[in-house]
Amino acid sequence: MSLCVNPRCLKPDSPDNRLFCPACGSELLLSGRYRVSRLMGQGGFGKTYEVAHTGTSKVLKILQLDKDKNIPSQSRAKVLYLFQQEARVLMQLNHPGVPKGDGYFEFWPRNAQEPLHCLVMEKIEGADLHKYISRRRRPIDQDLAVKWLYELTAILERVHGENFFHRDIKPHLLSRGKMPC
Repeated sequence: MSLCVNPRCLKPDSPDNRLFCPACGSELLLSGRYRVSRLMGQGGFGKTYEVAHTGTSKVLKILQLDKDKNIPSQSRAKVLYLFQQEARVLMQLNHPGVPKGDGYFEFWPRNAQEPLHCLVMEKIEGADLHKYISRRRRPIDQDLAVKWLYELTAILERVHGENFFHRDIKPHLLSRGKMPC
């Protein structure tokens, strides 16, 4: 099953063998190579999907700046700038605790007035910290907590060294020593 990422599509589910969404006509093979398989999450400015590319699962972040959301143009420009900066940093930064950027592109859904901004990055497998602690059913010991905090601090130092400041760290989503951006 493929998913259409057109925010206005009424029936986004589609068979894998299709190139265009039967419901809205938007392309299903994004940038000619990424097929969306499932929605992973969503927030105020976009959605995160799992995509397949040459047999490998990756993460696709889509920034949606619809004019009908009544976002002031200055704020829209700032949000877009920060998203593009994140893409540049992830594609340049090479750190085992930060997902590698695979590509940035604009996607034009059928009949759209403006593009969706897309960032594809490495998918980091594993349970987030909250799930890990819940399944473990007891706290981690102090030495391990300090080790993980040290690893997180090293990641943040490297990211900040590239003049990128992560403003949205979610401790419950940290994946044991890795930082999903």
